Amino acid sequence: MRIAALYDIHANLPALEAVLAEVRQAKADRILIGGDVIPGPLPRETLDCLTGLDIPCEFVYGNGEVAVLDVCAGRIPVSVPEQYRSIIHWNAQQLTPEHQNTFASWPKTVRIDVPGVSEVLFCHATPRDENEIFTRLTPEERVAEMFADCGAALVVCGHTHMQFDRMIGTTRVVNAGSVGMPFGKAGADWLLLGSDVEFRHTEYDLEAAAARIRASSYPEAEQFATNSILKPPPEAQMLELFTRASLKR
Repeated sequence: MRIAALYDIHANLPALEAVLAEVRQAKADRILIGGDVIPGPLPRETLDCLTGLDIPCEFVYGNGEVAVLDVCAGRIPVSVPEQYRSIIHWNAQQLTPEHQNTFASWPKTVRIDVPGVSEVLFCHATPRDENEIFTRLTPEERVAEMFADCGAALVVCGHTHMQFDRMIGTTRVVNAGSVGMPFGKAGADWLLLGSDVEFRHTEYDLEAAAARIRASSYPEAEQFATNSILKPPPEAQMLELFTRASLKR
């Protein structure tokens, strides 16, 4: 069995389409979508693409889905800093009731028995909290309790948009990176699970993708096209930022 793990798409449909082409080339048997399909510039189109796939596909929710559904329900997305809430509101306005019901049906975690790897637990950030932050540099004593009761030899996560592979006690934790908003090299990052974990990086037409995003009605279209597609922030910069944030908790 081969499972493609796609995380943090953030409604970047051009990146998703490029990754899906490679997923098909790799002959993946299943796809696991690890949360934060939204928010982003093309939310309806991205969700429609994923729910229309002819490859078996499972989902877990991320903090992005939680925030957008909060707004849809008339609640304030308290986990989102105020300066980013307009993006959450815009995404909520794009969704039909059917889209909302689809997001609301996703579980927090999914477990899949992968031959050659054993049982794999998929979650967005950590098994207990879709907002929790840690990186490959966060000290183990800060991270150990996050995975203490997960009951899996391998956990696949995302949330911080940077790939890594590390041991937390006896649990191997890998980060799939981000399809739609990578930190570091421009392109799209994902995982292929088979007999082991294979980190993948997909290159695609960045200029065409940026033009497609700029043509959308997304209020942050130019910023997304520039900072998430053409010139993502350096990994070292984001690693320092997120590692510092993880130590404040």
